[in-house]
Amino acid sequence: MNTLAILVGGGPAPGINGVIAAATIEARKRGVRVVGCYDGFKWLARGDTSRVTELDIEEVSRIHFDGGSILRTSRENPTRSPEALRNVTDALGALGVSYLLTIGGDDTAYAASRLAEILHRTVALAHVPKTIDNDLPLPHEVVTFGFTTACNLGKDIVMNLMEDAVTTDRWFFITVMGRRAGHLALGIGGGAGATLTVIGEEFPEQKIPIQSLADILEGAIIKRRASGKGHGVAILSEGLAEKLDPATLGSVERDSYGNLRLSELELGRMLKDQVSLSLQARGVDVTIVPKDLGYELRCAPPGAFDIQYCRSLGYWATHFLLNGNTGAMVTIQGGKLVPIPFREMLDGLTGKIRVRYVDIESESYQTLRAYMIRLEPEDFESQGQIKALARAGHHDEARFVERFYYLGERVSAVSPRVGCSPRAI
Repeated sequence: MNTLAILVGGGPAPGINGVIAAATIEARKRGVRVVGCYDGFKWLARGDTSRVTELDIEEVSRIHFDGGSILRTSRENPTRSPEALRNVTDALGALGVSYLLTIGGDDTAYAASRLAEILHRTVALAHVPKTIDNDLPLPHEVVTFGFTTACNLGKDIVMNLMEDAVTTDRWFFITVMGRRAGHLALGIGGGAGATLTVIGEEFPEQKIPIQSLADILEGAIIKRRASGKGHGVAILSEGLAEKLDPATLGSVERDSYGNLRLSELELGRMLKDQVSLSLQARGVDVTIVPKDLGYELRCAPPGAFDIQYCRSLGYWATHFLLNGNTGAMVTIQGGKLVPIPFREMLDGLTGKIRVRYVDIESESYQTLRAYMIRLEPEDFESQGQIKALARAGHHDEARFVERFYYLGERVSAVSPRVGCSPRAI
């Protein structure tokens, strides 16, 4: 009997169990044995074949409603050494695996692509794109599974914090997961109507001065005060930290794939401290509370969209493998199965999986940007507006312009359309 092995790598995302269930049901119906490998590549990379479980239809028939992963997950990198890769291939051989289905984000996809090269003669391999970061190289309109549910739950959490901000007259700086791309931060900030959302894609330069981020936030606080409001919520993409000067970050650990452990950086707290000191030095009394948002989203029960989406991905990924195909990420585009060969996903310069970034020139981004409260080029065109802003920030007018004018110039340089009013759109 042929055997399908399923494993999950990277961080959790709503819908994992739906993929596992659909893949298991389709494989079992076609006479294929199914085994689940616990903790991603962790045990296989050590040559341990005991951490697996047999999966059957009755066991998985209702797990698509549940968050988390019945197979758990890990960030184990099987490509870290030739020995680890050899252990994985030997373990799969010992288990009699004919087909391997990996579920994960860019790191797991990269590991899968390397294994596909090694195993192409013995094991058929397919990958299912999973990440709440939504940063795998898919067409703009095709989301990765888990993203929609995470955005919806994140929106609800931020709505509660927005109400708290109004009630207590304070600001929240909320750092949202997203290692390199700002999709999740933007999706949550836009869905909740947060005061502003700042993402790394706004900054074309390789490194961002932390003072620039602090000035954007302080400028938003001042602009809100000028309109008579002392509260607000700023959403910060976690990936901003990756673009900060290493001297700013200090000593930070990396995972097995070499990625910074961004959750340890406390980006919101760093910016809260810097903005608070600047405002307090001029006698501006503002309470700022830093919050991190991400872990709350990853193991949520999937919404209706992600349930159906994940069942489709699991079914068609198994169909793809059992029909003699291999070496691709399985996607659903326009309701149709579209396998993307691993070789088309690799970045020619880095050799790693390409990252899908937010397109800040797109109409969807421009719409969200137009409703944010930030200092814009037009804020420096009227002497009356400059006077009101300077008064709200306890600045004299010349000093205010000297300090913040460059923010307007930055907006115009990065995207000339940004800053237009919602009515103009």
